[in-house]
Amino acid sequence: MENKLNSNPPPDGARQLLQWGGSMLGAGILAALLLETLLGGFSSTGASTNTGWFALIVALMCLPFGGLLTALGLAKALRRRSHSRNSNKS
Repeated sequence: MENKLNSNPPPDGARQLLQWGGSMLGAGILAALLLETLLGGFSSTGASTNTGWFALIVALMCLPFGGLLTALGLAKALRRRSHSRNSNKS
């Protein structure tokens, strides 16, 4: 009953997950692009410069973790959206 009166459910952290996940994905993509274009690229043995190694490490850390945070944020946002639709129909 209380949920019908309050149309805005309490925040569940989806917005923060999407913000941080998107920023981490952006940092990983930027690091990978910089590695390929300005920092000498990489081969099967690794990066060719010290800053290239740093960019490779940043990319390999940020891309998976940022992707997981973004996926979790999207799942929470979609769940919240479906719950609000179901509560409006009832």
